[in-house]
Amino acid sequence: MGLNKTIWANPSDFIRAEQPDNPVLFFSPAILQATARRFLDGFPGLVTYAVKSNPDEIVIANLDAAGIRGYDVASLYEIDLIARVAPGAAMHYNNPVRSRSEIAEAVEKGVRSFSVDSLSELEKLYELVPQGAEISVRFKLPVKGAAYDFGAKFGATAPLATELLARANGMGFVPSLTFHPGTQCTDPMAWDAYIRTAAKIAADAGVTLSRLNVGGGFPAHRLNAVAPELDAIFALVDRVTGEAFGDARPALVCEPGRGLVAESFSLATRVRAVRDADHVFLNDGVYGGLAELPLIGIIDRVELRDGEGRRKSGLPVPRIVFGPTCDSVDRLPGELPLPGDIAEGDYVIFHGMGAYSTATVTRFNGFGVLDMVTALSLNSAQ
Repeated sequence: MGLNKTIWANPSDFIRAEQPDNPVLFFSPAILQATARRFLDGFPGLVTYAVKSNPDEIVIANLDAAGIRGYDVASLYEIDLIARVAPGAAMHYNNPVRSRSEIAEAVEKGVRSFSVDSLSELEKLYELVPQGAEISVRFKLPVKGAAYDFGAKFGATAPLATELLARANGMGFVPSLTFHPGTQCTDPMAWDAYIRTAAKIAADAGVTLSRLNVGGGFPAHRLNAVAPELDAIFALVDRVTGEAFGDARPALVCEPGRGLVAESFSLATRVRAVRDADHVFLNDGVYGGLAELPLIGIIDRVELRDGEGRRKSGLPVPRIVFGPTCDSVDRLPGELPLPGDIAEGDYVIFHGMGAYSTATVTRFNGFGVLDMVTALSLNSAQ
């Protein structure tokens, strides 16, 4: 995937001029930096970026320019990426399962913050990580409110987290706690339950926390009818931390991925066919930039434009939408309302597509080529 060096005013101008046959990701650095500043101004603590959501170097460079000084890294590749593009930034190695060789190399490269959710992994850290490094115990709760739950793979129960925290503190590490309320978490009260449990874990362990990482999960704008309440989440995190910890309040950290990067990209797909007025076939699908939709649901923030970049606004008709491959699972979930006058050669533009699009695209069946274009705005003229 290459970045087109021309900067365009908006997607419709590019469509009108170039008539692209490949799917196109439009990237707005201005939107990304504005979103970063919203987190920096609103969140009451250190804002770090979850690199896995979109590891493109231009994303990291723009976040660094906006003032992001910490990154949640999950692999040695991501550690090297941040060291190269954002030198001097803090790196939190928060994938709680790592091989000994990965731990040793991370320590060699200057990482001093690690998460853990099991006794066996804590023993590995004790062998290889110098005292004085931060060990952040990751715990989980059976709370709802997210598109899917991360607790099936990661996170200790509260009793185990209590034991891990006490042990990490006794080993000479800087003791912290971390959690993840689940991806695309639209219910602010999920953070309430986690923060209050974190305070109980610390009290039961007899440990004063250095930091509390309230995770990612900050929602992006995916549905027209559901606007993210980021300011309400920030305010709740601040208030509840004070209530739960009192004078022992820890420093706060967050690690948004989707919430930071999603809004700065839009994906333009071209209609390959409209089959018998029922099914719409696009040139991108679940093996490409739309890979995440079957996992967390449809994005209905879409617009339809013709080959001249003009918006089509016919009466919406629910459509079954397929991607281009010869695999029957290459289908968007549910039905997507699209203007009834949709036709072959039109462009369906999905907004809020910066997270888990470039990061998970494949070349299955020979498709999956995504072009990237820089745009001043992602809102095209009528």
